Parts: sequence; C-alpha cells; structure tokens
Amino acid sequence: MESPYLSLQNINLKIKNQQLFSDFSLTVNKGEAVLLKGKSGKGKSTLLKMIPGFMKFDSGSIILEGKELNRHNLKYFRERISYVSQDTDLRNENVEQLLQEILKYKANRHISCTPETFRDLIREFHLEEDTPVKKIRELSGGERQRLGIILTIILDRDIWIMDEITSAMDPELKKLTAEKLLSLNKTLILTSHDSQWENDPRVRVVEL
Repeated sequence: MESPYLSLQNINLKIKNQQLFSDFSLTVNKGEAVLLKGKSGKGKSTLLKMIPGFMKFDSGSIILEGKELNRHNLKYFRERISYVSQDTDLRNENVEQLLQEILKYKANRHISCTPETFRDLIREFHLEEDTPVKKIRELSGGERQRLGIILTIILDRDIWIMDEITSAMDPELKKLTAEKLLSLNKTLILTSHDSQWENDPRVRVVEL
C-alpha cells in the first residue's frame, strides 16, 4: 500500500494545562486542499505551525513523503513548505528588494522571476502598479496578505500552509484569491472563516 503524502500521526500537545491535541491524526493527499475548522482556541494556527516545524508538539509524528519531521529532516520540510500567516509578517523593506533578497537564499536560487512576471502577479491580485517600489509598512493588511500569496506562488513549493490569509480582503478579492489558489492544484492546508473555501467542492473540511 502506498504511503500517504503527508500525515500527522497521534499528535499530542498541552499548553498551560490545556490539552490542545490528544492523539490527533490527519492525512493529506498530494494536490489536496484541506480547510481546518474549529472554534477559537482549538489550536488551528498551532497545528499549521507544527507542520513546517515552527511549533513543537509533545508526542506523535509528522511524516512527509516518508520522512519524519525532526532536527535531521527539518531542512527537507522547510524547503518544501511555504507558510503564510494572517499578519504576513515581512521586514519593512522595499517590496521588489525584498523579493530579490528572498530569491538569493540558497534554497531559492534555482527560481527565476522576472520583473514582468512579478508585475503581472501584482496586477492579477489587484495591487497598485507602484507596489514593487513601496515599503512593506506602506501596505494595508489586505495588501500584505496578497503580497504574501504572490511570494508563495513565485517560490512554488510543494505544500502551501495558509492561516486566515484572506481575512483582510474584501469579498471580491476573497473570491479571486480562493479561485486562483485552488486552480493551481497545490497541496493546500489552511484555516479561514471565509465561506469561499468551505463552500468549494474542491476543499475538504476537517473539524478540530
């Protein structure tokens, strides 16, 4: 039997005497979109941070393509996963300079992105034409979210983990973003209170 693409097995985590996860397991297929749902405080964001190794858990295992998440395989996970948080926390630099700096990282040197490609994505996500020359702090919350998504598309990693990444957008942009991301057939794991995701038949909803 073929091993699952990504699996979380018997995850346990206790924070400040609160048991967030007790033997939680989840399997995600390659190219699948999974929406994590649950009330505030159920640990959705925490779970997303566990997958690329940004958050530790007490026991259990996370396995990607047969490799278990640990200090020896952390680089393997990080090079295959893009993580975008709700706040899209980026350094306050010129947007285009930030992109060039990201592309110079060793793990990203194989990626080429022309200024024209970048500007096409800027237009596609309805950002202002002068966005590349703006500083990060000049962008609104929704603009930063869209920039985070654009960077994720450019990096083109195997798994996209996104935490409430359409929360600061208007309804038209929420719809545009959901349709764009789902059309790319990437392995997508996300949290969102926006109905575009939950109501789309391409998305599997997992209740926590």
